Amino acid sequence: MSETTPEIDVDRLARARSDGATVVDVRESSEYLAGHVPGSVPVPMGRLPSRLADLDKSRPVYLVCASGNRSAAMADLLLVAGFDAYSVAGGTAAWVRSGRSVETDAPGSS
Repeated sequence: MSETTPEIDVDRLARARSDGATVVDVRESSEYLAGHVPGSVPVPMGRLPSRLADLDKSRPVYLVCASGNRSAAMADLLLVAGFDAYSVAGGTAAWVRSGRSVETDAPGSS
């Protein structure tokens, strides 16, 4: 993470989610399936650079991982590409510690 990487806490993420925010989980598939922020979209870190066209540049993008390291690196990538991007401090671990629930299914499997 650079000194300028925008970072938010899980409370702000929860508010953004309630407003329909785009949340991208950059962990590997097995990590995502073990438990993720509800409504987040899985795009593993190694695949995100080739998936930028799938994201809406007109809306903020919130990136989450396990603890905040990978999401910070990917927020920096998105910022350079012209996105309004934010890393979630503490990642999914902070989300769970805050008492919020996680999903364990794949997108579209409900």
